[in-house]
Amino acid sequence: MIKSLRLIFVAALIALMATPEPATAGKYDAQFQKFLKSDVIPAARQAGVSQATLDRELAGLTPDTSLPGLVGPGGKGAPPKVNFQAEFRAPQRYFRDSQFNSLVPGGRRLMQKHAATLKKIEARYGVPKRIILAIWARESGYGAAKIPHDALRVLATQAFMGQRADFFKGELIAALKILQNGDVTRRAMRSSWGGAMGQPQFLPSSYLKYAVDFDGDGKRNIWTSEIDTMASIANYLAAHGWAKERDWGYEVHLPESVSCTREGPDNRQKISTFVNEGVKRVSGKPFPNYELNRPGNILLPAGRYGPAFIATENFYVLKEYNESDTYALFVGHLADRYGNNKAFIGDWKPMKETTRGAVRNLQLRLEGLGHDVGGADGLIGFKTRRSIGKDQEKNGFFATCWVG
Repeated sequence: MIKSLRLIFVAALIALMATPEPATAGKYDAQFQKFLKSDVIPAARQAGVSQATLDRELAGLTPDTSLPGLVGPGGKGAPPKVNFQAEFRAPQRYFRDSQFNSLVPGGRRLMQKHAATLKKIEARYGVPKRIILAIWARESGYGAAKIPHDALRVLATQAFMGQRADFFKGELIAALKILQNGDVTRRAMRSSWGGAMGQPQFLPSSYLKYAVDFDGDGKRNIWTSEIDTMASIANYLAAHGWAKERDWGYEVHLPESVSCTREGPDNRQKISTFVNEGVKRVSGKPFPNYELNRPGNILLPAGRYGPAFIATENFYVLKEYNESDTYALFVGHLADRYGNNKAFIGDWKPMKETTRGAVRNLQLRLEGLGHDVGGADGLIGFKTRRSIGKDQEKNGFFATCWVG
C-alpha cells in the first residue's frame, strides 16, 4: 500500500513538474491572442521561425500583467510617472564595503577553479578575467541570483502592452529563434522581468550575437554553464571595442588646478598630459608606460565630493553593458579588489540631501542658461556635473561640479 501510494505521489509530482508555468487569466487574453496571430506570428515566420516552433511555444501563452511598467495593449496609455519626489541616491551608496567583501572571495575561488579556461578566454577575446568575473558578479552574483520568469512570456507581454512594444517584439522573435535552435528548453529559458536572460543577463538579440559555446557541448548555455557564461561576457565586451592590454581606469589625485569642468569622454587627452598637469595615481605608482601616450579622461562620479579617476575607453565599453557610471565603476572597482581588497582612497564627502525633482529643476535652469546637461531627468551624469561646475566658476566660486 505504501509503495503504491509512493508511486502515485511520484507520478503526480512528475506530472506537476511537466506542467507549464500557470497562466493568469485576465481581461486582455483575447486581445493578446489576436496580437500573436496578426502581428507576431507573421513577423516571426518572415524572420525564419518555423510554424512548428510557433505552435509549440505560443500555445496557451497568456500575458503576465503583473510585470512592472506596462501601459496597455499596443503600448497605448500613459507611461508610469517618474517619481521626482524620490530621494536622489548619492553615488557612494553603491560602494559599500560590505558588498565588495561579500563578492571578492567567490570571485577568487572561481579564478582558481577556472584558471586554465579563463586563460584561454583571455587569449581569445583579450578581456581580463577579473573584468569578466566582476560583470558576472554584478549581474547575477556568479549565478546565485534567482532568475524567476518565463522569458518568452515576459517578452510577449512587453511586446503586447509594454512601453517599447516594437523593441520587445524583436526580442520576442529572437527568443523564438533561440528555442528553435535548441540551445535551451522553454522551461530553462528564464529571465528577469525585463527579459534579460541567464547568468550574464543577455537580451535574446544579444544572446544570438554574442553567446558562445566555450565548453564544447554543442549548446550556448548561459543559464547553467559557468564556462559559456564567462566566455559570452568576454565576447560581448570584445565585440563592443574592449582595448586589449588597457585597464578600465585609475584612481587619482586631481589637483585643484585641474578643473572638474573638464570631465567627460569628449575631453580625452594623452594620460602623459594629465601627468604633466600634476595628476597622480593614489597608489603612489606611476602610470604604466604603455598607458602614457594613450587617451584618458577625467571621471568624477560625485564631482569634488568623491574619488577622482582617469578613465580609459574601456570604462565606456563597460557602460555598453549597462549605461550607468556607477555600474561601470562598480565593475571596475570590484575587478581591482580581487587582487587587493581595498576601498577607494578618496573620501566620499558628506552631501546635501535632495530629490530627483530638485536635480531636475536645477538641470532645467542650467539648460535655460545654455548648458548641455544631457537631458533633464533628475539624474546627474557627467554633462550635468560639468555644467554645474561651469556655472559655479562663472559666478566666482570654486567648481565642485556637484549639487550644493
